[in-house]
Amino acid sequence: MPHPQSNQHTCLSESSTCHPHDPIPHEPISISRHPSISAIEPSLDSVFSKSSEYTSGSEYGSPGTPATDPQLDEAVDSAFVLPPTTPPKRRGSTVLISQSSEDVRRIMPPEKGAETTELGRVCCGGGCCFLKTLQEDPVTKSGSPVVIPGNDAFRSLCIRLGPLSLDSELTNVVDLPAETVSFEKQFTESPVQSKVQKHPPEFVTPHPPYEVYSAKVHHARELTKPGAEKRTYHYDLDVTDYPAESGNVDFVVGGAVGVQAPNSDDLVDEIFDILNVPRYARDKQVLMKTSTGRWPTIWGDDKPRELVTTRREILTWCSDVQSYPPTKPLLRVLAEYATAPNEKKILLYLSSAQGQAAFCDLRTGPHITIAQLLNAFPSSHPPLPHLLSVLTTLMPRFYSLSQDPQSSCTREGTGTNCRRLIEIAVTVHETPNWRGGPRTGVASGFLERLAMKVQEAEKEGINATDLNLRVPMFRGLMANPLAREFVTDGPMLLIGAGVGVAPFRGFVQRRLKSANCANKVWVLQGVRDSLVDELYSGEWGVEEDKVKKVVQSRRGEGRYVQEEVRHQADLVWFIINALDGRVFVCGSSKGMGEGVESALIDVAMDKGNLRREEAEEFWAKKKDGGQYIAETW
Repeated sequence: MPHPQSNQHTCLSESSTCHPHDPIPHEPISISRHPSISAIEPSLDSVFSKSSEYTSGSEYGSPGTPATDPQLDEAVDSAFVLPPTTPPKRRGSTVLISQSSEDVRRIMPPEKGAETTELGRVCCGGGCCFLKTLQEDPVTKSGSPVVIPGNDAFRSLCIRLGPLSLDSELTNVVDLPAETVSFEKQFTESPVQSKVQKHPPEFVTPHPPYEVYSAKVHHARELTKPGAEKRTYHYDLDVTDYPAESGNVDFVVGGAVGVQAPNSDDLVDEIFDILNVPRYARDKQVLMKTSTGRWPTIWGDDKPRELVTTRREILTWCSDVQSYPPTKPLLRVLAEYATAPNEKKILLYLSSAQGQAAFCDLRTGPHITIAQLLNAFPSSHPPLPHLLSVLTTLMPRFYSLSQDPQSSCTREGTGTNCRRLIEIAVTVHETPNWRGGPRTGVASGFLERLAMKVQEAEKEGINATDLNLRVPMFRGLMANPLAREFVTDGPMLLIGAGVGVAPFRGFVQRRLKSANCANKVWVLQGVRDSLVDELYSGEWGVEEDKVKKVVQSRRGEGRYVQEEVRHQADLVWFIINALDGRVFVCGSSKGMGEGVESALIDVAMDKGNLRREEAEEFWAKKKDGGQYIAETW
């Protein structure tokens, strides 16, 4: 029977999951549940508490919209909480195991340590945090107690000092890190004009031998509507003049771009102010020397470097001052330069064996920025070179393309010239900062500021292209799993939640070029509320009700996308066993990613009559064979 979209192809045999007049995923099909963990020990029930809010997403380190929000472990949702027969209108999606090392200590068996995977995520289970716990000493307690710094930044750290006093003996304090960075005066007759506000210095080269490309923002708009829990923006970036590379390398469907985002100007200036770096010195050229490592470059040999730069360039483009939890070397440097005895003692305590539990709490709690630490310990003013020596390199963030890049261009005026555009979607990850305001991710915050400038200009009748806004980016990860395993033949099931669905829009656009029943594609899109945060609604280039099923967790039947996978067991089983059939999953690994994987295992157990071990092996082989592709962060 011919497919409605094409008279040139023959349809597959009709079945319950492939019918030319019914290409929409079927309504829920009954399937027996196989929870990955059948029960929890009753002794732990009093420790667990359910969260009433859903949080997900990650900015960092993935070809999705990476994101780094502090969040509860959502992965335990599918393992511990079985959905009721009639889902409530709104329900929690997480099970909170612990909020501190003390909670873990109560959960852990006295000697054996953590015995489940879930506890292992929170603590290694060995009890190392408590091996050298500081014991209360009546003598030192009455002698010189540690005065808690009286500022909001310190209080926001929630450090538990226990019986710490100025006379407490601390052991195994980490050694003071070496100062591997130095600045020397640079004498030049004609200083080079810095592009610090728009583009990174040339030595920041994450795509050698090619430098970071300055892509002009052609347009930007918000995809989500007021009331959405997270804001997501769409960007059209002009890459018409992107330099050619050897090997016919090009932007591909499912590929990603790396965005080399800077630290915000306000945050950089705040750090300069706290460290007492004079304003005249911040933008003055200096000769920077390093004694080891590849920093401030991203790739290259581990060897000393000499670079002409400015302090502002280095702090803006080369050191991550807000994405990583504090390390003991960093705390040790702050302790070295703290002049207040109480602050020095606290910092040394966090760097010692006795303060290991408090240090673990600090690292696993809400995100902490360098500026927050410096405000918390105001007597510590480390020299900028020594501070740079212990900071982490500022790395690019990767975003999947949200369209088919081979068919995207825009005409210039009434002419025939075509400007080539690529499209990405970016979710802004926002958490409270210690001052009570919002804190955004490095890249998502940078891109949102650009989008807001575009929106403000459009209100005044100014085109975005006239603003000359730029995004430092490079063509990266074109061979990531989404791009590598995409094929033009065979049925596909695309499972995504949140911004994870963005790359699938390009998949659907490409499949329209060879539409037939054998090449059918289905999309399961998880959203909280389709009225406010369904991405790209009406922009898939196809009749969406024929290929896409939107699953809402906050409205209607209140279902998560992993639950819909179980309800679509027949469809899943048909596609994964079809010739060239593929199942793609994209989204947050915590909650959604792990939940979908658990649901797929349940489907294999039910439809294939397999034991759990056999079902896990089944999907592992499908993953090795390129039929099951999961890109999560």
